[in-house]
Amino acid sequence: MTRTARFTLDPAFTVGDVDPRLYGSFVEHLGRCVYDGIFEPGHPSADEAGLRTDVLDLVRELGVTVIRYPGGNFVSGYRWEDSVGPVDERPRRLDLAWRSTETNRFGLSEYIGFLRKIGPQAEPMLAVNLGTRGVQEAIQLQEYANHPSGTELSDLRAAHGDKDPFGIRLWCLGNEMDGPWQTGHKTAEEYGRLAAETARAMRQIDPGVQLVACGSSSRAMPTFAAWEATVLAETYDLVDHVSLHAYYEETDGDRDSFLASAVDMESFIESVVATCDHVGARLKSTKRINLSFDEWNVWYQKRFQQETQENPLDWPEAPRLLEDNYSVTDAVVFGSLLIALLRHADRVTVACLAQLVNVIAPIMTEPGGPAWRQTTFFPFAQAARYGRGQVLDVRVDSPTYGTAKYGEADLLHATAVREPETGAVTVFAVNRSQDAALPLEVALAGLDLERVAEHQVVADADPEARNTLAEPERVLPHAAEGTELAGGTLKAVLEPLSWNMIRLV
Repeated sequence: MTRTARFTLDPAFTVGDVDPRLYGSFVEHLGRCVYDGIFEPGHPSADEAGLRTDVLDLVRELGVTVIRYPGGNFVSGYRWEDSVGPVDERPRRLDLAWRSTETNRFGLSEYIGFLRKIGPQAEPMLAVNLGTRGVQEAIQLQEYANHPSGTELSDLRAAHGDKDPFGIRLWCLGNEMDGPWQTGHKTAEEYGRLAAETARAMRQIDPGVQLVACGSSSRAMPTFAAWEATVLAETYDLVDHVSLHAYYEETDGDRDSFLASAVDMESFIESVVATCDHVGARLKSTKRINLSFDEWNVWYQKRFQQETQENPLDWPEAPRLLEDNYSVTDAVVFGSLLIALLRHADRVTVACLAQLVNVIAPIMTEPGGPAWRQTTFFPFAQAARYGRGQVLDVRVDSPTYGTAKYGEADLLHATAVREPETGAVTVFAVNRSQDAALPLEVALAGLDLERVAEHQVVADADPEARNTLAEPERVLPHAAEGTELAGGTLKAVLEPLSWNMIRLV
């Protein structure tokens, strides 16, 4: 018989407040994310700007709060001037990052227009090109985007039809500059100096700008930690965040390790925090650098690499790339990654799910056809809606299981968020067992809660079940039965291989 998993919730013990930016996403000029994704003039649902309103509806439902743009690897060859002004005058360019042809039909103004149609909760996060370009181009872009009027570039923006400044506060200083695959790849010393010079110039224009320095593009990089230390030694007093990127996939049939992917993610976060704080201590600084986990997801990279080796691209427009179709198993791992971010909300204050539409995305579209939700849509939407407030400190007492990559791992992965205004608490929990339900008991201390408002589950008898064009609602969240709150204890049974959202009021 499976042992019961337990933990205690007490409002006196918290991790920190959730920054709304934790529920960000990412739009890159890659594959069909932009073209035939969010932007498809001529589609039956397209508005006057060519934006698919069915996709806009799903993006609002998903609850994203910040959208990073335009890359990603794409940004390291990006000429921002190509993406502004009359569309019919914009140049076509070769995109070295994804061996595609970029038409620039969708550019900076269209991106801002897209955000405004999502709603005021959607904030821009713009990346500058520090691969093939540098300080001058970054501050020119900043002036074009944000200066009110009276200069050549701000007046040019107005002449292009955008009288009001874009008001972009959050900027990425390049992308994955430690990666040899990156156009304009640099050493830590080279990038650190360039990032510092760029940050200093951008702060001369706007001292309140918020800047993200590139950390390692993955924990597996041979320069990991040394890269962060070198970059931060140059930029510590000039930036607000350092970036982290991580993707996870099932390899060689090792599903047990895949289900425990968040063990690696949490260790990654804690290692970067330690590096940041070490640099701060060396510099005798009282400032704290936060983390921007601005690319994360389940992504079957080995599959993509094999496909591109077998079928190399020949500069097509918006090819079908990285269109992973996610299973229930993927959604459970995805939900566990969300839990890992929330469990470190004191330091992870920005996070971007990569990406938003079609490309390893929670939303899929068909050209001229429908848009639908992938299995990963549901954990994100539930967390974005109910994971607001204070993250409570959760220390689980859970049965464990063995993994090849991470040793013994807890079957239960969980966190909880309390809404200060109402006192309501939402528990997010994953059962990593592939074949056994997991009894759960949560003791409530100092929490004035009366009942279970709902317990929603993403699980299926078939762990490979997924939503497709043919069956767009094959997998949907369903209500759990028997979950109760009595005598100050929450009792529930978590289905095998499941994501759970339990709201207590």
